[in-house]
Amino acid sequence: MAGYRWVRPEVYPLFAAVGVAVGICGFQLVRNICINPEVRVTKQNRAAGVLENFTEGEKYAEHGLRKFVRNKKPEIMPSINSFFADPQNN
Repeated sequence: MAGYRWVRPEVYPLFAAVGVAVGICGFQLVRNICINPEVRVTKQNRAAGVLENFTEGEKYAEHGLRKFVRNKKPEIMPSINSFFADPQNN
């Protein structure tokens, strides 16, 4: 029983995938609690009711990553895609 492994090496990729998923969920949770204009944690902010803060909402929705990928093609490897999709250009 001394040489028994509690965790087998085959499950490391599963741990990594679950860890990344939990990290993304945690990041989104913290982002929503901290900077989402529709989430109000304190009692004073909740008493304010519905606010018409369109500029703050737009600032939250139009974050840097969305601005970066807005005009990009939805391709992971554009050079390989164009090589196989357009053979006359090669």
